[in-house]
Amino acid sequence: MDNSIDRVPVNQLPDRYNLVRSAIYTRLDALGIEPEKVGNKSYVNAEQLRLLDNLHEFIQAGGTTAEFQESRGIRRRKDNSSGQSSGLSTGQPQADLSQLLNVLSDFATKLQPVAPKPDPFAYLETLERAAQTGWLLRTSEVAELLRLSPTEMQLYGDRFSEAGFVFTKAGYRSGGEIAWKVTKPIR
Repeated sequence: MDNSIDRVPVNQLPDRYNLVRSAIYTRLDALGIEPEKVGNKSYVNAEQLRLLDNLHEFIQAGGTTAEFQESRGIRRRKDNSSGQSSGLSTGQPQADLSQLLNVLSDFATKLQPVAPKPDPFAYLETLERAAQTGWLLRTSEVAELLRLSPTEMQLYGDRFSEAGFVFTKAGYRSGGEIAWKVTKPIR
């Protein structure tokens, strides 16, 4: 019998089953099929192809790879490098599960609302309210609003102006941080 006639290149299997290449290799692994390597191409023989066809039909009818394996008495191969099972231990078919996770991930990414850009002038509104109400802001709060480091603020001394506001040291807040009074110069 001539084995070259009953071989199919592995690179044709994605089209045959309408699957991505990684799903084909997952199925090959689950069935314990090691394609025959000839040069730089890999092939499955007629018997292996029948097994792949049967698995595909089984999955199309609503079954899982794990159920197919169990019905055929097929044990999952072990990965020689780590001794770990190459499949998932949950009993879910790895190819179908990974495809589903990829689809769900893409879908979730598309559903996420695009966060609006923060208003670059929102800090001015906060400073305006602080000036009008007489709030005493902590050094860390002023530093965050002005996008300064607290150590940089220490260099400014007891009083400084920024963004049209005057910041004056006005004692201490709980926790020991310096309190800053925010005012607006009258024009």
